[in-house]
Amino acid sequence: MRSYSPDLTPPWRKRQPAPEVPAESDLVVEEVTTGFCGAVIRTEKTAEGPTVTLEDRFGKHRVFPLVPRGFLLEGRVVTLVRPSAPAPARPARTASGSVAVPGARARVARAGRIYVEGRHDAELVERVWGDDLRIEGVVVEYLEGIDDLPSIVEDFAPGPDARLGVLVDHLVPGSKESRIASQVAGDHALIVGHPYIDVWEAVKPSSVGIRAWPSVPRGQDWKTGVCRALGWPENTGAAWQRILGGVRSYRDLEPELLGSVEHLIDFVTAPPA
Repeated sequence: MRSYSPDLTPPWRKRQPAPEVPAESDLVVEEVTTGFCGAVIRTEKTAEGPTVTLEDRFGKHRVFPLVPRGFLLEGRVVTLVRPSAPAPARPARTASGSVAVPGARARVARAGRIYVEGRHDAELVERVWGDDLRIEGVVVEYLEGIDDLPSIVEDFAPGPDARLGVLVDHLVPGSKESRIASQVAGDHALIVGHPYIDVWEAVKPSSVGIRAWPSVPRGQDWKTGVCRALGWPENTGAAWQRILGGVRSYRDLEPELLGSVEHLIDFVTAPPA
């Protein structure tokens, strides 16, 4: 007769099952053993078991078995599973998640504008919202900083038919940016922002292939400090291209940036009261 040996492992030491996540196309995950980070291209049923193919930001493909606790999703261990059934056909979406309009032509540019702080901000907005902005006729320009924002807004002279929206980095209470933004007020000018020191941080770490954005000591150039902490060459231009290459859609951005940009677009495109 087979003897019975009870499991005496305390409950808090038992490994908890990881949540199951369908391996939908474009889902960005990291394989736990190799650290390979990429977007789901497809899943397949093979003789050895189900597999998933990932594509990294350089276009490289790798195939991994769908094993329990095999992947990280936004830093959490998960078990990827094959989607239960093909999703029903849905309208194509833009990178921002809006319904795409096939064959739509760009609208003549509005008098209103959206200003962002720097070139990287402008490139990121274009990457995700470019299709929407062209249909709406909204032009995005960058300022190279906001130290002169009050005079810039005064020169623009926003009005009912020419609204101005401004996206500000590190817009938190007590910051230099918040003090400057507080000087600009009006029914036809909207200043919004996000809490990050730089727009780089508004990209989810998992989309860049890192676990988290490093903390950079005060007094040190933030972008250079990030490159140094991550072991990247201290070339901020090349680093930005690496970061931007990991952005495929709104899913790769933090909610704080998404909400601010959507708010600006709605404000600038609202019909005159």
